Amino acid sequence: MAGLIPFNRRNSNLTRTGTGFDDFYNMLDDFFSDNWLSNRNLLRDTFKIDIQETENEYRVEAELPGVKKEEIDLGIEDNNLCISVNRNEEVKDEGKNYIHRERRSSSMSRRVRLANVKLDEANAKLEEGILTITIPKSTKENSTLKIDIE
Repeated sequence: MAGLIPFNRRNSNLTRTGTGFDDFYNMLDDFFSDNWLSNRNLLRDTFKIDIQETENEYRVEAELPGVKKEEIDLGIEDNNLCISVNRNEEVKDEGKNYIHRERRSSSMSRRVRLANVKLDEANAKLEEGILTITIPKSTKENSTLKIDIE
């Protein structure tokens, strides 16, 4: 253990007395980190989506680089489109004498309200890290009702 190189100094239990190199050390920790998204709060817990509305349909695009379709769960409930991603890293490397080994596991989800959709005609495809969901609109209009006050 004596040969280990200090990493991620900002989370160290040891306190430094302002050496002037704190920003430099933090930059190096970020650069050499396996998880380059760790300091980007928006991307840590979610993913980017774009929603287009035309006269006949909704088109939702979600950026999911590196995600396999088996890791995605899509559903529509009460006019809410729910996109969930569950990823677990599995490494099968038998016969090596590790003293430390890490795995990654992540879960993300987005929910978007879409009015008057045809659930049975929705379709989705995943190509090059972009999930495209097309949901036709229903011809049923939301009716409005005026209530008279007595």
